[in-house]
Amino acid sequence: MSACIFCGIVAGTAPATKVHEDDTLCAFLDIRPITRGHMLVIPKLHATNLDDLDAALGARLFALGHRMAKALRRSTLGADGANLILNDGKSAFQTVHHVHLHVVPRHTGDIRSFATGMLFRGRVGSQPDPATTAAAIRTGLDRLDLEESGAKDKEQHA
Repeated sequence: MSACIFCGIVAGTAPATKVHEDDTLCAFLDIRPITRGHMLVIPKLHATNLDDLDAALGARLFALGHRMAKALRRSTLGADGANLILNDGKSAFQTVHHVHLHVVPRHTGDIRSFATGMLFRGRVGSQPDPATTAAAIRTGLDRLDLEESGAKDKEQHA
């Protein structure tokens, strides 16, 4: 789909600050974030809504969203939690018609609600220093990898 901005990001013809990419999925910073580090996780293969999304690919999409949320907790962004939100269709406030999962870092005491942020997207903000933000999240992914490899080593030696 040539008119789809997310397909353009996948193709490399539209700009984005990518945080993770593999053969089937891409995660990048949202250009109008609810909070610093707000990412979108998308399938590389265009799917307008959940009806168009293969179930196995959907499972991989949510697994990566889960992983990115865990990475945010381990990053220098200091997230205490995350919202994982997928808006499916216009009635659910989907504005880009390519399936995408929002991964929004949350901090204890923050007052911005996800619903408020979604309703006033143009007033929420922009990513301060996207390259540094993406690097912080990648550091969180590296820390998560180390934790997981350490846990596997302990299991093998037990």
